[in-house]
Amino acid sequence: METRTEVYDCGIVGGGLAGLCLAIQLADEGFSVILFEKNRYPFNKVCGEYISMESFDFLKRLGLPFDSLNIPFINQLGISSSRGFMLEHVLQSGGFGISRYTLDHQLSIIAATKGVVVKENCKVSDVSSTGGEYYVTTSSGTFKARLVCGSYGKYTPQFIKNTSTKTAQNYIGVKYHVHTNLPANRIELHNFRDGYCGISKVDRNQYCLCYLTTSRNLQENGKDIRAMEERILFKNPHLKRIFQESEFVNTQPLVISNINFEKKATESDGIFLLGDAAGSITPLCGNGMSLGMHASYLLAKEIALHLHQKQSRESLSINYQRAWNNAFSKRITAGYYLQNLFGKETTTDLALRLLDKTPKLLNKLVTLTHGKPF
Repeated sequence: METRTEVYDCGIVGGGLAGLCLAIQLADEGFSVILFEKNRYPFNKVCGEYISMESFDFLKRLGLPFDSLNIPFINQLGISSSRGFMLEHVLQSGGFGISRYTLDHQLSIIAATKGVVVKENCKVSDVSSTGGEYYVTTSSGTFKARLVCGSYGKYTPQFIKNTSTKTAQNYIGVKYHVHTNLPANRIELHNFRDGYCGISKVDRNQYCLCYLTTSRNLQENGKDIRAMEERILFKNPHLKRIFQESEFVNTQPLVISNINFEKKATESDGIFLLGDAAGSITPLCGNGMSLGMHASYLLAKEIALHLHQKQSRESLSINYQRAWNNAFSKRITAGYYLQNLFGKETTTDLALRLLDKTPKLLNKLVTLTHGKPF
């Protein structure tokens, strides 16, 4: 494969939400951007597909055509314990539902329209630097860029130094799209042993049914997802009803394994990281989608200052890390504590009953998981 002569201002490895949003913002600033995505849009991803309202205005500014997407707005929350108790709560800020199939595809169209070179079906095998330029080696050739950003998701490529710390617990994520009769403005979280499952409406008149559980649960059920669901998830009567009464769009779920919730870093070997590449966040932090988009907003501002020669490369690195920590540290901490309350039969049931009697405390906890608009 030949090396292209053009030098882009920024190369982005990974075309998920964070990468696409970063590309669009940099293009809006007049910079040349190339984005590498190993798949072809549109495609599905394992994701809860609920986005808090903090991201709504940001996506509108990027050009997402909300009016034509027929998305539901969500302001009601129900949380059940495995024993069947249901906690009810009104979400003050709330959110909206949209599938990654639709959202990522729409953003890729916007990016291309604004001049981003979107390389689909293009796998990156190496990133190296020399003489102040980066060389991105891909299945479509080698490309040059002044800066490189990584938004490649939960799995660290071989050419990136893995900056995560070891974790004692690995998780799996499982997602279906279903048709069911849950109110369009309601999201539910249902607990079961060592896990929890969310369900809410998205676009195309479908509902996202997505759960997180430990790898151990799957191992103990012979790596059989159906058997695990019937033996563990169905002990929660709400989940049993949802699984048995819903119409599944696809009988086979999307599955992702080896998930851990560790902050990695905002930079590795000179590559700026954002989204899940900078650390997978517990779903109870608010949602990884909003955090990834917010990180793109923070990074785009710092990159623009650098490319406009208003700050050094070193300052870009320091300021992005500081902004990332200031924006997300409290939410991540809150998410870790809340994670420990979920997926436990007795503890979760008692916690939900206590929160049901202390609505001010419940509202405070929910507020911690939803950020401010950016």
